[in-house]
Amino acid sequence: MKRFHVHLHVDDLAQSIAFYSRLFAAEPARVEADYAKWMLEDPRVNFAISTRGATPGVDHLGFQVDEAGELAELKARAQGADMALLDEGTTTCCYARSDKHWITDPQGVAWEHFHTLGNIPVFNEAAAQPPAAAQAACCPTGKPSAPEAGKAACCGPTANTPRKCC
Repeated sequence: MKRFHVHLHVDDLAQSIAFYSRLFAAEPARVEADYAKWMLEDPRVNFAISTRGATPGVDHLGFQVDEAGELAELKARAQGADMALLDEGTTTCCYARSDKHWITDPQGVAWEHFHTLGNIPVFNEAAAQPPAAAQAACCPTGKPSAPEAGKAACCGPTANTPRKCC
């Protein structure tokens, strides 16, 4: 079964956690110093917020799947529609290890399709490496879109290459 995914960047994590906890009538399933996630059943959504973005607002949308076969089906649909696809395979991001790929819609909105395999203790294992190694692991071009100090090095979507990392 698929679960809709929304990831927002926020300025004030504590204020946003309080707001969304009241809005959803639920506490987050996971809270870290820079991240919070709600796994809601009604509606079925994985709603995440983080302070890792350059600008507050929607970072990306996506679908989280329960089974590897569902991920393969989403990938086949994207390939059949001639969408630019970035296949990360097994990777780490957002305190989780996942199999994932990315597509970008005609407006430049990044869509993440992923199957979560388990939790990890850091936001991204590549970010725990020395800066040059983290940048190389995250961005095949070696050119992050948000190079501010303390932010995750991630590749922004372009017309031909979807966003990489979350």
